[in-house]
Amino acid sequence: MGCRERTRGAIDIPGYRPSGVYNAGAAQRLSNMEGYMVGKEVVIYGSGDIGLIMARRMTLEGAKVKAVVEVNPHSSGLTRNIVQCLNDFNIPLMLSTGISYIHGKQRVEGVTLSKLDENRRPIEGTEEFIKCDSVLLSVGLIPENELSVEAGVKLDIKTSGPIVNNSMITNIDGVFACGNVVHVHDLVDFVTKESRIAGKNAALYSLNKLIQNDTVSTIANDGISYIVPQNIDTKCEEDINLFMRVRAIYKNKKLVVRSNDKVILEKKRLHMIPSEMENIKISKDLFKDITGNITVSVEEV
Repeated sequence: MGCRERTRGAIDIPGYRPSGVYNAGAAQRLSNMEGYMVGKEVVIYGSGDIGLIMARRMTLEGAKVKAVVEVNPHSSGLTRNIVQCLNDFNIPLMLSTGISYIHGKQRVEGVTLSKLDENRRPIEGTEEFIKCDSVLLSVGLIPENELSVEAGVKLDIKTSGPIVNNSMITNIDGVFACGNVVHVHDLVDFVTKESRIAGKNAALYSLNKLIQNDTVSTIANDGISYIVPQNIDTKCEEDINLFMRVRAIYKNKKLVVRSNDKVILEKKRLHMIPSEMENIKISKDLFKDITGNITVSVEEV
């Protein structure tokens, strides 16, 4: 089922409802598949990867991208996309900035930007008007789980996706989940990894060969937003990949995996940001040391 894009209605931008406001993914389709030019002077709201890629795409098509505006003090996209899509084309990235108003009734005529404080509130006196005819929204993805809810699948409030174990099975017997419907991924490589795990175990389940033992939970501690999978088989016979995101920008820290306060694994990281997913592999040999719930935290080296 994958993800859907967060819309303008979900982020409450004041102003009229003129033509020229697009989700970045819709603009990508119109440009790449339908051959339409969505605008000539563009402001992109949000620095998600699709928005960054569309900044480059619109520039190559002859449009002028006035700015990429981001409410956070850091980009929401991959570092490589910041470099290749913005820096290489001299497109400004305005951090800790929000769109406080969209001008125009029939067609977008411009936007008013405001600097934001640490609570994301507009700072008076920092307003700036930028003339444009299009606004592209790249303000995040939401796992599409309408069918999951109807089927009774339990969702994780942090990921908005199903709670799964290392076999990618949900709480509903015979229902497996993987990819962006579980949590938003940066790279399709990780989606492919998960899909192979889900496909293999779904096949074993259909043959009555999937053995399900007791599980321990994975718990996001200091500095960690969430961990997938949320449960791990105590008698797992394969290596496990834990996918997670950090809550802030960290430099020269380490990720520490514990079970019952006993350190199982440590991984040093020179640089970690919320927009790039972290991946820790726990080898099957370490599972003999796991006696309780698994916690992961960001700590000093």
